[in-house]
Amino acid sequence: MRRSSSTIVAALTAATLAAPAATAQQFKTQKFNIGGEGAFDYLSVDPMGRVFVSRSTHIMVVDGSSGKVLGDIPNTPRVHGAAFVPKWNHGFTTNGGDSTSTMFDLKTLAVIKKIPAGINGLDGIMYDASTDRVLTIDHSKPGTAVVIDPNAGTVVTTITLTGDGPEGGVGDGKGHIFINLEDKHAIDVVDTKTWKVIDTWSIAPCEGPTGIAYDAKTNRIFSGCDDNSVVTDAATGKIVAHIPNGGSVDAIGWDASQKLLYIPSGDGNVTVAHQDSPDKYTVVATVPTMRGARTIAIDENKHVAYVFTPEYGPPPAGATPPAGGRGRGPRGPIVGAWLIAITH
Repeated sequence: MRRSSSTIVAALTAATLAAPAATAQQFKTQKFNIGGEGAFDYLSVDPMGRVFVSRSTHIMVVDGSSGKVLGDIPNTPRVHGAAFVPKWNHGFTTNGGDSTSTMFDLKTLAVIKKIPAGINGLDGIMYDASTDRVLTIDHSKPGTAVVIDPNAGTVVTTITLTGDGPEGGVGDGKGHIFINLEDKHAIDVVDTKTWKVIDTWSIAPCEGPTGIAYDAKTNRIFSGCDDNSVVTDAATGKIVAHIPNGGSVDAIGWDASQKLLYIPSGDGNVTVAHQDSPDKYTVVATVPTMRGARTIAIDENKHVAYVFTPEYGPPPAGATPPAGGRGRGPRGPIVGAWLIAITH
């Protein structure tokens, strides 16, 4: 597929009446057609500024500045995401199709081995620097999180969660991991000394929390939810703020030094909210992207947010929707695969 780029610059205004005009910020988007085949899920940015784009059976590795494809990690059936451990020069994936995590060399992208990790449904993935452990987060009955030693590439233990639909996870560096539960509209709190759930916090009316981020400075957890994302005090489990956003949210991004929270919507936009104080957030822009771009990753060094979505042509006459298509209609072939960089 031909690779191309285009730049769209838009002056954007605050999305709520509560946000004064002075707080609005300008953002620009740059689009790269990276080609390739396969659907997608999570994006990740490594310390070198490379964007890892999951594509169903493989992960494309892309230069975030130019959109040039730099490499590929193969044989990752129904892959969802990737996490990085620069300390050991290792990366890890979540492969839902064969319940494994692919361990690879972070510099060369060469596959080192595949680690059996979970019963089924591997989805979210995270690295907790305070314990030096990778967690794969698995949709299963019950939901689990598999703890992996990132140096040896071996399973340390498995955490049994309280819901069947765990999604993203983050650590506070103080002995706790927080994992969104999509099916329970809640957060499980895991003690990293025992690797057991010690509490479960309801974050209703948050619908189906998926993406999650954490701000160490204010000790706040951000959970991405359809239409209304929430901010939770990580010390008490109390919801301290609500942020309006679009639907079909599947990840969120936090740029700590800029105090900006990015909430992507599959409707075709990204809500950007500024942290005015630990418990106050102002929407400063709604950035147009493309329909379907529901996940996001942040390069905190360059202050760039990335979203991705394939673009499909018209379906053949008489085509039927795919099984498990979440209400989508039939699709034609992929005619573009767009990595979109958001800067301001």
